[in-house]
Amino acid sequence: MTDRYNIYSKYLKEHYGEKVYKLPIKLDLTCPNRDGRLGHGGCIYCHEEGGSFENKEKHLSIREQLEKDKQTIENKYNAHKFISYFQNYSNTYMPLELFRKYVNEAVVEDVVAISVSTRPDCIVIEHLEILKQLQQEKHVDIIIELGLQTSNNKTLKIINRQHTVADFIRACLMIKKYGFRICTHVILALPWDDMDDVRETAKLLSVLKVDECKIHSLYIPKYTILAKWYKEGKVQLKSLDEYVNEVCEFLKYLDKDILIQRLVGRMPEEDSVFCNWNTSHWKIQDMIIEKMERENIFQGDNFDEKMGIII
Repeated sequence: MTDRYNIYSKYLKEHYGEKVYKLPIKLDLTCPNRDGRLGHGGCIYCHEEGGSFENKEKHLSIREQLEKDKQTIENKYNAHKFISYFQNYSNTYMPLELFRKYVNEAVVEDVVAISVSTRPDCIVIEHLEILKQLQQEKHVDIIIELGLQTSNNKTLKIINRQHTVADFIRACLMIKKYGFRICTHVILALPWDDMDDVRETAKLLSVLKVDECKIHSLYIPKYTILAKWYKEGKVQLKSLDEYVNEVCEFLKYLDKDILIQRLVGRMPEEDSVFCNWNTSHWKIQDMIIEKMERENIFQGDNFDEKMGIII
């Protein structure tokens, strides 16, 4: 690997022969952690839009959303290939026939893959069977995005995820049987995690052989439980330098074959109480890469893929 980490956009270009663009889909959904099945209010950082900050009109049909975005991106970037991305809330938390209808509607012209974002405890075999049929009939790739956030069960309880690490492992093993790609979301610089937790999270993803990873820091949307805690001084956030250090350490223990979709997330300033230390996500990404270059760090330095050993 000539790059310091395994860059997702380069993989897409090599795999599909050209740049591929995501088309986010926003549905009027919820999750079991909000509607009372598991809890109310969702994760302590969950925004009312359910993890999506795209300015979408939910009343538009899936095809209308896709065609609208597709036309804009085609005109701006001369794009020809796309991924339909079910983004907000838990996109398998709905009746099975409705799920089947939605994923089939998402296969429009020039879409090469379907990406479904959901919770580890909201995956059942019936969802995977529907996606397998779609893959075979429409010849599209399938990616399932799972929010893990951390391998520390105590932290998962604090942030009110209402699932465990075991739920995540179960979901990954089920998905792998169907040959679908898995993208895992993790949050670094969590106030309740230490560097051992960071390493253990990377080790877990490596051992499970997930395919992709999205990394971001803990940002605080307005009107959330976390925003209330932050204003009341009940939570002490880590520094930007600590975040950079944790990302580098995470990458060292992550199998080099796992693609990195992003090193840092972002959200609109007007929606947040705190996000990325008031620093551009590009600048933070540059800080991470500069540290890796300065200290000669590569993704997977502490993982031996031949032996399956993590140092």
